[in-house]
Amino acid sequence: MSTRSGDKIICALSGGVDSAVAARLLLAQGHAVEGLHMTNWDDDDAYCTAARDLADARQICADLGIVLHHVNFAREYREQVFAAFLEDYRSGLTPNPDVLCNREIKFGVLLEYARRLGGRRLATGHYARVAADGRLRKGADPGKDQSYFLHQVSREALADAVFPLGDRQKSDVRRLANDAGLSVYDKPDSTGICFIGERPFRAFLSRFIPELPGDIEAPDGRVVGAHHGLAYYTLGQRQGLGIGGVKGGAGAPWFVAGKDEARNVLIAVQGRAHPALWSAGLETGPPHWIGAAPAALSDGHEFACHVKTRYRQPDVACVAVRCEERLRIRFDAPQWAVTPGQYAVLYAGDECLGGGQITTALDADAVPAAPVADTLTAPL
Repeated sequence: MSTRSGDKIICALSGGVDSAVAARLLLAQGHAVEGLHMTNWDDDDAYCTAARDLADARQICADLGIVLHHVNFAREYREQVFAAFLEDYRSGLTPNPDVLCNREIKFGVLLEYARRLGGRRLATGHYARVAADGRLRKGADPGKDQSYFLHQVSREALADAVFPLGDRQKSDVRRLANDAGLSVYDKPDSTGICFIGERPFRAFLSRFIPELPGDIEAPDGRVVGAHHGLAYYTLGQRQGLGIGGVKGGAGAPWFVAGKDEARNVLIAVQGRAHPALWSAGLETGPPHWIGAAPAALSDGHEFACHVKTRYRQPDVACVAVRCEERLRIRFDAPQWAVTPGQYAVLYAGDECLGGGQITTALDADAVPAAPVADTLTAPL
């Protein structure tokens, strides 16, 4: 959808500097801009920032001289995002709720609400770019690119989105906010999962998933410690294991390398270079493609592209093949701490193709050698 100067654009305002500058840039381009702040989590405790964020959004709109709308999607968030988050943790996975939040909330119910307000498009402060036909591209700032979090959003929804920061560097955004006199110019970026904030993760999760203590074992079966519940740990985790000196063991740090759900045992290894922490490939559940599935991706036919297995990871060259309703990916070089529950997101150049939730990390014996693969370079 094209946007002309003067068209009404609804800008999602989180209360942070990025969305504030996005609104400021749209105003400078001559658009009629209205702000829309959504509350997704409404627990009234010391860690919940919802009230402060709403107050900041109001001040941003006062600074810019625009209207602010406020909507509460806490029920939708709990039903469509948080419930899946808990179910994944109960299943031994480490989910990424921001991916579902973008698909179900920001570019789902929030987009529909913006349309009801008369908005021609919905703007956000994401560091990403979208082509006129809805193809998703990386943001220009490699340290802030957020296409990973947007890969599950439909092409139709992306066609109604505008990302004013897509061609900007974060440092430039801070400067613009300061120059414009925006009150949030120096507000720290939010980190971690929105509804957890700065609170201790295990304490939060134990409100919904009871502790189930068990042993921590080395690969040879030696008990080296105790855990509070498998749900509270993720692959590659180093901190919080509580493993002290082990008789006959080296002084290298311990890392989580696996979970034995049947025995309620956490597997830990010493040293970041331990083979159990490295994978030759992975499998995903059913993939989501932003457009049609790549033409090279028919059952059993492989193609070369790049993949991210977690946010801010450098792109990794790989070969992917569709096996019925899942993807199997072989890395060109082994990757560290590939974690079920996270997402494998595929790229061709700077275009984000889509991806799927990781179900299994594969060792070298589980990833067969393959014939020369097609290389996916052309846009969809």
